[in-house]
Amino acid sequence: MRKYRAAIIGATGMVGQRFSLLLADHPWFEVTALAASPASAGKKYRDAVAGRWAMTSPIPEKFADMVLFDAEADLDKIAGMVDLVFCAVNMKKEEIRALEEKYARAEVPVISNNSAHRFTPDVPMIIPEINPEHAEIIAAQRKRLGTKRGFIAVKSNCSLQSYVPALHPLKKFGVSKVAVSTYQAISGAGKTFDRMPEILDNIIPYIGGEEEKSEREPLKIWGSIQGGEIVPATTPVITAQCLRVPVSDGHTAAVFVSFDKKPSKEEILQAWAEFSGEPQRRKLPSAPKQFLHYFKENDRPQAKLDRNLENGMAISVGRLREDILFDYKFVCLSHNTLRGAAGGAVLMAELLADKGYFD
Repeated sequence: MRKYRAAIIGATGMVGQRFSLLLADHPWFEVTALAASPASAGKKYRDAVAGRWAMTSPIPEKFADMVLFDAEADLDKIAGMVDLVFCAVNMKKEEIRALEEKYARAEVPVISNNSAHRFTPDVPMIIPEINPEHAEIIAAQRKRLGTKRGFIAVKSNCSLQSYVPALHPLKKFGVSKVAVSTYQAISGAGKTFDRMPEILDNIIPYIGGEEEKSEREPLKIWGSIQGGEIVPATTPVITAQCLRVPVSDGHTAAVFVSFDKKPSKEEILQAWAEFSGEPQRRKLPSAPKQFLHYFKENDRPQAKLDRNLENGMAISVGRLREDILFDYKFVCLSHNTLRGAAGGAVLMAELLADKGYFD
């Protein structure tokens, strides 16, 4: 595999910081540019993130003295330096849409952590183990944009990464109804405990826009390519509640599910144990060896104990049991800034690189 030159757009934010750690020694991607807002442009990376570095690992030495570009004003310059960009900017949705499209039209593939393009019909929203075939829509998107190399691909909402992977292998039993409550870490809001004192000894029962995303995005992921767009699936029916809880990292989901044809508990456990996807078959660098891990202990998975499983890229599942209203209920956990954000985007980029989309 050749090395691809990459830029991190939005490098100073929490997800951008996570990208910097994941890409510092990546075997396929070499970061040649860092970009952020005009307020940070012209500063060394270490100075731009001083006082707001949110990771437990230190700033990668190779990036510390890199001077930041202005993500918008220096777009043409960045485009000439890279083969793709990882985008995690904090802007208004319409501004993000416009910025990502400008990079794509400048013939730069955009791997986006943002929500702005998730419902653009010809933009794939990929969880690599679940819907890698959606990359095929890129040809239609390039036709619309008038590009040869440039395109946009997005990863889904971070909370989906906990429960959608566990539901996916069960679709063969006809998943009909899903109720899910997610208990989401503060890093999902870009916060640490010292920057979010209101969460201490508290639960906040509202995260703007999160419930709508949790109910709609899985249907696009499970949708099909028809003509030049991805048409969302019509089932299952999903209802969601999303709460912010005093946890640093790790989104937990309590899942309730009913089936057209109710499987046995053993069939569900077997489906989870046997499931793997293209990242495992292709042996992609960031892919977990075992995508879904089932814990038999009654008190697992726990965010503090299990969020870093397989470098934070595996999904933890536990407490499978029958329910009196639904067929079954269980609990899931994923690391929201690794599998759910930057790590999921890097894995998607690896998949697209391996399929030749950056060539």
